[in-house]
Amino acid sequence: MNQESLVLFDVDGTLTEARQAIQTPMIAALRELCEYCEIGLVTGSGLEYIKEQLWPIFNSNIIKRNCHLLPCNGTEYLVPTEDKEIAFHTVAANSMIKEMGPSEFNKLMSMLCDLQSRVSLNYPIPLSGHFIQNRESMVNWCPIGRNATTEQRKEFELLDKEHRIRLKYMSLLSDAIKDLGLTVKLGGDTSFDIYPRGWDKTYALSHFDIEAWDIWFVGDRCYPEGNDYELFELLKHQERSFETGGPDETIEIINNYILKEIGY
Repeated sequence: MNQESLVLFDVDGTLTEARQAIQTPMIAALRELCEYCEIGLVTGSGLEYIKEQLWPIFNSNIIKRNCHLLPCNGTEYLVPTEDKEIAFHTVAANSMIKEMGPSEFNKLMSMLCDLQSRVSLNYPIPLSGHFIQNRESMVNWCPIGRNATTEQRKEFELLDKEHRIRLKYMSLLSDAIKDLGLTVKLGGDTSFDIYPRGWDKTYALSHFDIEAWDIWFVGDRCYPEGNDYELFELLKHQERSFETGGPDETIEIINNYILKEIGY
């Protein structure tokens, strides 16, 4: 096994469809990849969403032995345990409130409450609840709510495409938080990720000796507003990063590019 190769994957839109469970062909592709290298799951979501979407991969011993979990852009780092039940050992975790201070954090939350009120009054978007989620090292703001159904998500995506809602409110939010030392990115298809400057997905690399690893990355949000952009750009000059259009294309990237480089 080539222990010096590490392939990092975004989750939503890369390994799975948005907020959906991983499918059998992807599990098979990851299992084969883990015969030759280690993998990392670097996502803006928290651990609960990783478990919800990806739990079947942790039934594979070879994936468990060669897998790194990097929730919230890698500001958390966990590894699966050897237990028969799905469990994880926390290696590192960070706190946005500690980084900013409670007063500044409360300012952010107040701004998001105000913007949520404005967007819901200005556009006929569906509203489901759980609009602002504190992920400890990141805040996620979802104007339609994290409880949205698949149908509500599709309805919002059509409205967003027509009215460019998220880009407008991303601009408003960026201006509002410019003095708080924060970054805002589009998270998935319906939300925003807000975190301290520098806590983008390149943060995940701080857990590894980058001189000792040959690191790859596959993600779907690789444009400047997307939350895969910084990590994609960092590895692009080494021809180690790939932008995918979805899980089927990710499997093609694994089979036709990555495995051919490190597996054969």
